[in-house]
Amino acid sequence: MAYWLMKSEAEKYGWTDLVRDGATDWDGVRNNAARLHLRAMKPGDEAFFYQSMADKAIIGIMRITGPQSPDGADGSWVKVPVEPMRALSRPVTLAEIKAEPDLAKMELIRQSRLSVAPVRADEWAKILKMANERV
Repeated sequence: MAYWLMKSEAEKYGWTDLVRDGATDWDGVRNNAARLHLRAMKPGDEAFFYQSMADKAIIGIMRITGPQSPDGADGSWVKVPVEPMRALSRPVTLAEIKAEPDLAKMELIRQSRLSVAPVRADEWAKILKMANERV
């Protein structure tokens, strides 16, 4: 299983929207690097739901539920189906992540504008610990 971080603006599609809907296609990504990450996702992979813009924090965990499929008329972009697993016990803010030396190489910090990024297993475990979750 691989781990990911996927960003969304709360005003456009927030965690509460995903929980309400029960599932959605993660679509509309128009960045080449993020597209490569979406293509690499497999059913069963897990992803942090990162709320960008206002509150900038990891607030939940999603599961990739199926294979990627075309997004858009030309078929060059992709989308993946996701479902909510659970909200974190407490959000982990971007400021907390930046202040943690063990997370200095995290793609969220290194490529801050990337909307979909891989998360290393040790980073995943560290974020869960920071959120007071069982690892």
